[in-house]
Amino acid sequence: MSFPSIKTRWLPMIITSLREGYSRQQLFQDATAGVIVGVVALPLAIAFAIASGVKPEQGLITAVIAGFLISLLGGTRVQIGGPTGAFIVVVYGIVAQYGYEGLVIATMMAGGILITMGLAGLGSVIKFVPYPVTVGFTSGIALIIATSQVRDFLGLQMEAPPADFLEKIAAYSVYLETWNPAALALGAATVVIMVWWRRITPRVPGSLVAILATTLAASLFHLPVETIGSRFGAVHVGLAPPVWPHLEWSVIQPLFSPALTIALLAAIESLLSAVVADGMCGTRHRSDQELIAQGVANIITPVFGGIPATGAIARTATNIKSGGRTPIAGIVHALTLLVIMLFAGRWASLIPISALAGILLVVAYNMSEWRLFVRLFRSPRSDVLVLLTTFFLTVVVDLTVALEAGMVLAAFLFMRRMAALSQSGFITSMLAEEDAHMDPAAIARRRVPEGVEVFEIYGAFFFGAASKFQDAIFLVETAPKVFILRLREVIAMDATAIRALEDLVVKCRREGTALVLSGIHAQPLAVLKNAGLLDVIGQENLCGDIDEALKRAEELLQD
Repeated sequence: MSFPSIKTRWLPMIITSLREGYSRQQLFQDATAGVIVGVVALPLAIAFAIASGVKPEQGLITAVIAGFLISLLGGTRVQIGGPTGAFIVVVYGIVAQYGYEGLVIATMMAGGILITMGLAGLGSVIKFVPYPVTVGFTSGIALIIATSQVRDFLGLQMEAPPADFLEKIAAYSVYLETWNPAALALGAATVVIMVWWRRITPRVPGSLVAILATTLAASLFHLPVETIGSRFGAVHVGLAPPVWPHLEWSVIQPLFSPALTIALLAAIESLLSAVVADGMCGTRHRSDQELIAQGVANIITPVFGGIPATGAIARTATNIKSGGRTPIAGIVHALTLLVIMLFAGRWASLIPISALAGILLVVAYNMSEWRLFVRLFRSPRSDVLVLLTTFFLTVVVDLTVALEAGMVLAAFLFMRRMAALSQSGFITSMLAEEDAHMDPAAIARRRVPEGVEVFEIYGAFFFGAASKFQDAIFLVETAPKVFILRLREVIAMDATAIRALEDLVVKCRREGTALVLSGIHAQPLAVLKNAGLLDVIGQENLCGDIDEALKRAEELLQD
């Protein structure tokens, strides 16, 4: 297995791509893919912004600036960055509680965290997030997104729904009679067009066709539906001048938790997208550099009025399918959005809100991964528990709590599983270990002198298994003259295991028993040496294998 060198670990992939040679044909393919992805990203950026509780142009600004920076500085060849559905829940909650300025500060703090993670080499650590946790919070976010669009999809005559999931459902039931048939028709038409258009041609995005069709229908027939213009006013085109937020400790302190949530979500989402991209086009990404690029994008984008950004799996997949193979495609995608925003942005005010709700319902459905969710029920019960806990807490409580609880629960269940696999016990009296006929080092093949007991530990010897070891040790009623502790199957040992061995040393001294260690590996040996236990046990009682340990036991019996 090879690891990236320090020189390439933090090298933007665009430099590598250009050094390898960049042909005119590849430029044409990247430019074509970038234009297609830019058109795909247009309605999504607007829809994500509105669902997040900010203005529609802020989604476009995010897609332009963050998309450009992530492609320019990122560690993947084909990653497309911008606002994503996963951030809707987080951004909406932060804006509701701290206002947009609070969101700006939290996003910039998250950018700093991401850069720190990348420089610290934590890009590969994200892959250790358990799969049930990822599916659980992703499916939970999808459900929240879907329920948040019910008001706009049905055209209900009500104020903004509550942020709490259960309160939101209750509010919908009260206002359900106020539904708007025209809004429902446009929303349903959007869903139908997006589902069926891909069967006609995947080259033209169904979301764009749906937006154009529903906007045209609403304008020509003067349908009584709410539009972006009627809710938000005119859409301001162009990039806003940079504005730095006012920073005070009293403002920063409560935003640490939201910032950490944004950072973790951006890291997980972007690196998952990078892994998917690697599988689709046979490349390898640089995870640490990708985190740094995500961090830079999330520091700079809010200054110009944007919202949090990360790698977008669906748009990245579209880029690959359209022929994009280098970061140039992502840069063209950002420039395409900028041109559209400058020259056609004013027409966005005519888009029906219910059509955007239809787009987000399709996004939520694709994001839910309900087939994977159902398939995970065939997994061990511990994984199902982690999945349901993460999903339930994401929907009912909070995404931050869900991630923390899911990770902690998964870690505890993993330790419990490892402890269950670890075994320890006396094998002298058995003289018939399992598969003894296949093990040339089995005790059953050797003569054990009277007064000698052989105790063996199987598996990792850590705090989860230490109590089992101590319980087994204290089961013996008559103290042996020599106690051989066989460690050939122990490859790792922690501080709790050392404490258990210290108790064993004290017990042996009290009962006049000599302790001999057999077959110890490098890591446990180093741990025992650092703890000072080797000096207590004695180097002469440290044996390489069971034959040497039995010979040492005979010497101790003679003494």
